Amino acid sequence: MKLIERRVGLLFAFFAIAFCGVLLRAAWLQTVKGGEYSASARSQQVASVEVPGTRGSILDRRGEPLAVSEDAATIFATPYQVEDVDKTAEKLAEALDQKPAAIREILSSDAGFEYVARRVDLVTADKIEKLELPGIGIVPDSRRVYPQGEIGARLIGAVGTDDQGLFGIEGSHEDVLAGSDGELAVTRDALGEEIGRDTIEEATTGGDVQLTIDGKIQAETESVMAELGETYQPEGATAIVMNPQTGDILAMSSWPPVDPTDLESADADLLSNMATSFTYEPGSTFKAFTVAGAEEDGLVKPETTFDLPPTIQVADRVIEESHPRGAETMSVAEILKVSSNVGAVTIGLELNGGQWGDRFDYWVRRFGFARPTGIDYPGEEMGILPAPKDYSGSTMGNLPIGQGLSVTPLQMMAAYAAIANGGTLRTPRLIESVDGEEVPVDAGEQIISPRTARDLRRMLEGVVEPGGTAEVEVPGYVLAGKTGTSQKVVDGTYSETEYVASFVGFAPAKDPELLAAVVVDYPKGDYYGGSVAAPAFGKIASFALPYLGIPPD
Repeated sequence: MKLIERRVGLLFAFFAIAFCGVLLRAAWLQTVKGGEYSASARSQQVASVEVPGTRGSILDRRGEPLAVSEDAATIFATPYQVEDVDKTAEKLAEALDQKPAAIREILSSDAGFEYVARRVDLVTADKIEKLELPGIGIVPDSRRVYPQGEIGARLIGAVGTDDQGLFGIEGSHEDVLAGSDGELAVTRDALGEEIGRDTIEEATTGGDVQLTIDGKIQAETESVMAELGETYQPEGATAIVMNPQTGDILAMSSWPPVDPTDLESADADLLSNMATSFTYEPGSTFKAFTVAGAEEDGLVKPETTFDLPPTIQVADRVIEESHPRGAETMSVAEILKVSSNVGAVTIGLELNGGQWGDRFDYWVRRFGFARPTGIDYPGEEMGILPAPKDYSGSTMGNLPIGQGLSVTPLQMMAAYAAIANGGTLRTPRLIESVDGEEVPVDAGEQIISPRTARDLRRMLEGVVEPGGTAEVEVPGYVLAGKTGTSQKVVDGTYSETEYVASFVGFAPAKDPELLAAVVVDYPKGDYYGGSVAAPAFGKIASFALPYLGIPPD
């Protein structure tokens, strides 16, 4: 009996000790290790998912969308809850049009959470949701779309995989457009079924940026440039359309275009806006500023005549005409009309050799060259203009005809706008409003007299008249403008085969409401500004003038 009692006592003691051990272990787990195990359990049951903020829209001047964000979805995985990795990978790959191997690698991860695909369209997301795949979840997202496709893409820009602006307006106004990201906690039970969602932080929507761009004029301009690109296969081309009275940019096109939703296949050179980043020697389009400075200084009037030899020598350089001719007497108006190199150099020498000296440089800089225009757009180039102290003996044989310096297409637009609007140089305006706050029109600076501007407009009418250098007309409207055909500098010398063809023009000539420029880099076959660029200007003007309700002359 005593033996039995002893055994019962020992057994009781053993269980008591075991029970105490269990209690101590439980206390250890709940106190010392409780936080760690609780966090581990929560990490297996709760996934924290980033909910991207929605980007604001980029709109044209009429409020039409150029870049918007639409509802989308992000597909994610809780890898340890995926029951059949191979089968799940195959089904997801088919729905997402991806390779199964890449998805299989994601589903085989040791992590508790993995993104499978981000910014998936809602149709695809719905298809995946109906598959009811264990371990696969879906949360709301948004993605960037461009309703106009490639139209204006090099101006508008694009976003990366993280929905952050990379270049163009998307990049320069990232602080306004970007919404703030939110966070969502998704809770699942032991079987992987979703049992709850908690918003940790709300995602927000960014502000809108409205451009001065008119979507319809932009589309027509892009169409004209595509036709020009097909015909002449240039290295690149750009066209700008502006209201010269306000400086508002109505269209800004760069060719060739780029697909903003497929940047991986795009050449890096195409991720820039040629209107602001391309620098070139302007050639004969620059002669208008040589004449403007000379008239402002009282050296010439439109009817002033010069006896011009077939060529003119400046230091060691002989300047010839683009087409040989004999000795002639020409007025200043005729010099611009036929784009006489000898005549422009003659005027330039008078301007720079007068009693004040360095006046050519003074007037060119007054028109805004050798400095950025100040447009609200990233990466604007400023061109190159030699200072008078750096002139060589032959410099004034180059500069008056647009050689030996470089400009951007936008600088030429701003300078010609001053001729068109009566003498006021303004900063071009591309942004109409930011997050609802209007961007004011620049008051500008009067750089030449209204009379000189008027005389220049009358003289530039001759360029597009019979006997002028441009082949362009728009029925019902009197046009004015200037052609340019400039040799490109290749390996330090002027090329005999590579040119930049350009035309800058406005209408109606008497009181311009539309200004446009077309600049074509290295066109193949024909290369003259009058036959390559001017017709493109004519097509753009033929659409834009009646579209804007500008009455015929």
